[in-house]
Amino acid sequence: MAAKAESWGSRVGLILAMAGNAVGLGNFLRFPVQAVQNGGGAFIIPYLVCFVVMGIPLLFIEWSTGRFGGRFGNHSTPYILDTMAKGRIWKYIGVFGIFTNIAVASYYCYIESWTMSYVYHSVSGTFNGMNQSDVAGFFDTYTTIAKSTTGIPFEAVIFYIICLLLNTYILSKGLGGIEKVAKIGMPLLILFGVVLAIKGLTLGTDGASALFPNANAWDGLNFLWTPQFDSLWNPKVWLAAAGQIFFTLSVGMGTVHCYAAYIKSKDDIALNAVSAGFMNEFVEVVLGSSIVIPIAAGYLGLDWVLQNAGFGMAFQTMPYLFQQWGDVLAIFAGIFWFGLLFFAGITSSLAMGTPWIGFMRDEFGWKNKKGAWSFGLIALIMGLPTVIFFKEGVFDEYDYWAGTVSLVVFAFLETVLFAWIFGIKRGWEEINLGADIKVPVIFKYIILVVTPGLLGWVLIASIPDIVNKATDADTNNKEWFADAYYAESYGSTAEFGVVDSVAPNFVKIAFDNERKVFNKAQSSLTTVKYTDFKTYSFKGDQHTVVNKGDVVKPKDKIAEGKFTNNVMYKTLGRLLLITLFIFICVVVYRAYLKRVKEGRATV
Repeated sequence: MAAKAESWGSRVGLILAMAGNAVGLGNFLRFPVQAVQNGGGAFIIPYLVCFVVMGIPLLFIEWSTGRFGGRFGNHSTPYILDTMAKGRIWKYIGVFGIFTNIAVASYYCYIESWTMSYVYHSVSGTFNGMNQSDVAGFFDTYTTIAKSTTGIPFEAVIFYIICLLLNTYILSKGLGGIEKVAKIGMPLLILFGVVLAIKGLTLGTDGASALFPNANAWDGLNFLWTPQFDSLWNPKVWLAAAGQIFFTLSVGMGTVHCYAAYIKSKDDIALNAVSAGFMNEFVEVVLGSSIVIPIAAGYLGLDWVLQNAGFGMAFQTMPYLFQQWGDVLAIFAGIFWFGLLFFAGITSSLAMGTPWIGFMRDEFGWKNKKGAWSFGLIALIMGLPTVIFFKEGVFDEYDYWAGTVSLVVFAFLETVLFAWIFGIKRGWEEINLGADIKVPVIFKYIILVVTPGLLGWVLIASIPDIVNKATDADTNNKEWFADAYYAESYGSTAEFGVVDSVAPNFVKIAFDNERKVFNKAQSSLTTVKYTDFKTYSFKGDQHTVVNKGDVVKPKDKIAEGKFTNNVMYKTLGRLLLITLFIFICVVVYRAYLKRVKEGRATV
């Protein structure tokens, strides 16, 4: 017999928990970077379109699917989907809803642990007196396991384990623990965000310096909200917008299904889904766009932001910018910024543990404590390689396959199931059952046609990139172990480079590149050419075989010695992900056999 199911303590707690699931690190780190890299204000247009025709419909689908499955005592996707259609295949499609959460949590908690560490370093004054290069170097040191920024051996591993233990402990307390964290974390997150956003909105030109005389926070804001309309015709911008919707709403993961499965049979899900979705959008579009980009542009200039916008800005740049506010304010800014990121992270990572816990409770009668600690153990085993081999690319492999591809595949399949197999008539009735709002009928047809069509297009359009990733097309050093190292592609239109400087264990290659700069007079982006550099460092018995002035093309040999290439670590990461997926399939199969024995299996 399954253990007694839990329920949410209050509607506010449910909405805050759902919003906390959606509001994560991507709201503050990924969204502004995606906007900058995809045409500024032009990105907002496809982003909002995708939110309406894909984000909201998927929220309706997942909330109603979860509540429907919960009606039959199922609290995770394998058997939630199994209740909606005949055929054994759907329970194994539902494996994605457990696999994705464990795999993502295993590396997501590593980022979360960075925020814990950076709060500590902000309070202790570690960043005082550091220039931007020093702060960036600090991050490099922190993510190198053999080094330490505190004198604690394996510092990154220690903070990661502490973060996982905290998540596991809260999960062991059940929905009540998650609800308490959401009620505390979400208001604090918004408070911290508002304080920093006010600073970003009022900074203006106060941060300009002799080195960056044109720095202006308003330039960053104007760029984010001024459409570069030529970008609208670029399919990559639309793909990026669709991908951000997946990332920000946490759809296609199985966490929404799991949370919704604990809602009473006739309780509203329509207004709840919209409320949680719009709370996430407020945090992302209003707060997320008002912090990193304006503050960075206010001190370093918009052109610097355009060239350096990336996920690492939060850790490699923001601590330096906070130092410009003075020692005392820098401490508070560090606490607010990294505290904000921590609460954004933990409210999401807690959601990732619930599908596994719910499944093991439903099928094997495990209590919360046993389910939570087993989740923590699996996440630790899966996650340590992303910590130890972070620079070798294992982290990025997990993020791509589990945090991107898996989401799109599962979202497409669950949408087809809901609209075409379960049936849009039944599905529409389920969405409106107990609804506190009248859902516009147009969404019925969006769910039936537009959403699966858009998801199918995203999936098909992603196939070339998936193939390139699977075949390691991004590197010219494909052997696990090699006696030579070959020049990589330059990531630009350049077909060759010229050796600028060289030493036995170091080579610096110059090549022609292009970059976008903002023409303030015309409010548009302009392409300019410049000389860029690519550097390689070698160690031990590895040595360079090129000379200054040599022309070097991609795939040309530049060093000899004994090399262990990143392809090996990335392949091992993929094998771990495959092993995890197979393991969960086996657990689901065992649950099926148990159901057959107990006479609970569906035909």
